[in-house]
Amino acid sequence: MPGRRLKLAAQDLYALGANRGGIDERWFSSTTTAANAGAPPDEGLSYVVYNGARAFTLKEAIELDGERLIGPEIWKKYQRWPVYSKFFDNMGPIPHHLHQSNVQAALVGQQGKPESYYFPPQLNYTGNNFPFTFFGLEPGTTKADIRRCLERWNEGDNGILNLSRAYRLQPGTGWLVPPCMLHAPGSLVTYEPQWGSDVFAMYQSLVEGRPVPWELLVKDVPKEHYHDLDYLVDQLDWSGNLDPNFKDNHYLEPIAVAGGPEQGYVDKWVVYGKIAGEELFTAKELTVMPGAKVTVRDNGAYGLIAVQGSGWIGKHRLHTPAMIRFGQLTEDEVFVSFEAARNGIIFDNTGTEPLVTLRYFGPGTNPLAPNLGDYKKPRSPV
Repeated sequence: MPGRRLKLAAQDLYALGANRGGIDERWFSSTTTAANAGAPPDEGLSYVVYNGARAFTLKEAIELDGERLIGPEIWKKYQRWPVYSKFFDNMGPIPHHLHQSNVQAALVGQQGKPESYYFPPQLNYTGNNFPFTFFGLEPGTTKADIRRCLERWNEGDNGILNLSRAYRLQPGTGWLVPPCMLHAPGSLVTYEPQWGSDVFAMYQSLVEGRPVPWELLVKDVPKEHYHDLDYLVDQLDWSGNLDPNFKDNHYLEPIAVAGGPEQGYVDKWVVYGKIAGEELFTAKELTVMPGAKVTVRDNGAYGLIAVQGSGWIGKHRLHTPAMIRFGQLTEDEVFVSFEAARNGIIFDNTGTEPLVTLRYFGPGTNPLAPNLGDYKKPRSPV
């Protein structure tokens, strides 16, 4: 059920047909195809606009000129833009689920999916039905407990949320979520930088009275394990899910790193931290005050979305729309190449309100980004 905060016109919420459900996500700078039943082959892919029209996909552009667009290191290692981000917007919660690890996903020819969350205040003027997210499992939960939940799949609510813990979601904060970690996202609009994969396994059998088919539990599981309950239980990262200090090890708050009131802008880290020792993606929130202009230099390519205000990014217009018709071209999303990011981009707020943008980066781009928990450390004002 779409949460109706993506600025998509009400008459277009079911533009793909009621049989496919409401539109509840918008993907940014994506070269990852969405793994949705009945989807066209380009669902999830971002397009490049040329002469005012959709010309070709970002995926095609990177395949032709990847080293220049995404940088030599990312191109050499991955031969693609291996991350993407999206807005996730639902009226209520979605099932307790996990995203497989690289090892698990490789068994079905896919890649694992770590992800992150940030809740933009500009889009969360209402929390909708359930602004809480369940994460992990209560310490003391056993494999036998989860196995019994799977055994009760067709009995209605299999009770898996009784074994988990919910956290109230706060606009302006976020979370870092590794693979194999159970989570049941709540109903805030979520900005989600993540790995370029769409694997998952749903472990909750009933959500708000709606049954979850077994097929969504085993979508990315080898066929010989479709009914192997022990295999399904072992997909969980047990030490991670049972972490008694889960919030300390996954919760994010913004960290300002540049600018300040006198400079007319502020740049903040909103997604940071390593997963299994690797920096896989990071994100920043830039706010430029009315009449201010700032040159921003970054270490590498990024995808950007404006969430408030209007102005310019380089020679391109930036405008945050109030309403979007399905298929309409907007002026709020930009992909910035490696070269351009390194040389510096001028952000110019020509509007009457703050210009606020979110930008996410690929793996290894920001080795000096903060670590988890650094928001607690005393900092000098910027």
